[in-house]
Amino acid sequence: MKLKHAFLYLLTGSLALASSCRQIEKDGDIINSGPGNNTGGNTENLILSGKISSSITLKANNIYKLRGLVYVTNGATLTIEPGTKIVGEADKNGGLIITRGSKIMAQGTATNPIIFTSEKPSPKRGDWAGIILLGAAPTNASFNGKAGVGEIEGGVNDADGSGLYGGTNVSDNSGVLKYVRIEYAGYAFLPDKEINGLTFGGVGNGTTIDYVQVAYANDDSFEWFGGTVNCTHLIAYKGLDDDFDTDNGYSGKVQFAIGVRDPLVADVSGSNAFESDNDANGSSLLPQTSAIFSNVTIIGPIQSSASGTNATGINSLFQNALQIRRNSSISVFNSAFVGYPVGLFIDASKGTATDNNIGTGKLVFQNNVITGCTTNFKYAASGSAPTGWSTTNVQDWFNLPANGNSALAFSSDMKLAGAYAPSGTTPNFSPASGSPLLTGGLFTNPLLAGFTPVTYRGAVKDSNDFWYAGWTNFNL
Repeated sequence: MKLKHAFLYLLTGSLALASSCRQIEKDGDIINSGPGNNTGGNTENLILSGKISSSITLKANNIYKLRGLVYVTNGATLTIEPGTKIVGEADKNGGLIITRGSKIMAQGTATNPIIFTSEKPSPKRGDWAGIILLGAAPTNASFNGKAGVGEIEGGVNDADGSGLYGGTNVSDNSGVLKYVRIEYAGYAFLPDKEINGLTFGGVGNGTTIDYVQVAYANDDSFEWFGGTVNCTHLIAYKGLDDDFDTDNGYSGKVQFAIGVRDPLVADVSGSNAFESDNDANGSSLLPQTSAIFSNVTIIGPIQSSASGTNATGINSLFQNALQIRRNSSISVFNSAFVGYPVGLFIDASKGTATDNNIGTGKLVFQNNVITGCTTNFKYAASGSAPTGWSTTNVQDWFNLPANGNSALAFSSDMKLAGAYAPSGTTPNFSPASGSPLLTGGLFTNPLLAGFTPVTYRGAVKDSNDFWYAGWTNFNL
């Protein structure tokens, strides 16, 4: 059946589209759900499927299901009221795709967040596919020979091009995600072709992404393919693969972000907190991946102190706090990276050597703290055009006084003990007295123009700063 609209089905009825309003049929009764009306307090499940080609609003007094991949198309806007719950139907790989030119307006509040989650009574990662935002901002990807347009991963594209992203509009606007939780999402369509918890493809900086938690993702928590979107207050909680993955020319700014890992859970591909490529081939295509992150707190799987460590008990597939590779020129400032097998890995093994971007000042790493990593630094040389760099060069660059970085021996040295909260309790990411994160934040580098200047490092100022509490859920 060809779908020209999204159909919202009651489990016992169907929705018919009328010229003046939408109507929901429920056991023979028609409930007016047109503009200015709600659904009469109905709390039964409504099912969304196919394509939404005209603007609709999801009401907080309903629970909505995603059946299969649901596309917002034709310039339509999907508005979601604060407090609305949307579930992915069990075993249907439900997902939500906002196509180019369309918008999502999901503006929750700190006390009434919007929740995307599993419908299962005992949920697990991968119960549904996830959320994909596609825009018309620049990317270095290409599709069918057309440069600047990419096909998003996950098998979501169709004959109408609903899975394509990219364009020339730096300020493109895909809408708003604010105070939103995304739980148990992620779908492995093919190896290296997955749907993440939240995927961005060519999303422009007219879009607002603020206060978003992705928990128990079945691949990356957040992944950006090109685009210019700026994001603040992100939380990646116990995902499977990478926390923050940047590709294909992403050049946005991200400030105040937290990543936390389950020591026992990692991906067969090797899990990192940060993974960054210019593209899969490490080419010199433009725009180059040049995202800028500041005030990030990464809590890896290793807990260590002078009295011992759990390093022998963690999943052996954990890799790096940061793997910067394939000609990426990502930059990171004022951040904390705790407890990974490797801290900072500059990987020049494929394509244009990544360390060339250090020499030209495009790849910057300043005022950061790495602590409790088994190995702080690593380098992989290019086989085709070696630069002569080694792991020693990475260490020397990190330790340049002008960069203001420091490396500490144990994860306990960061004084973030509350971040290792036991299951079922809310972590506390506040730095304790004596933490190196309480000071040291600097915003003098020109790359940090447009960021909010603060004097601390990491995502949280002190014990009075609880931006991550209330709207989130760590008790999953």
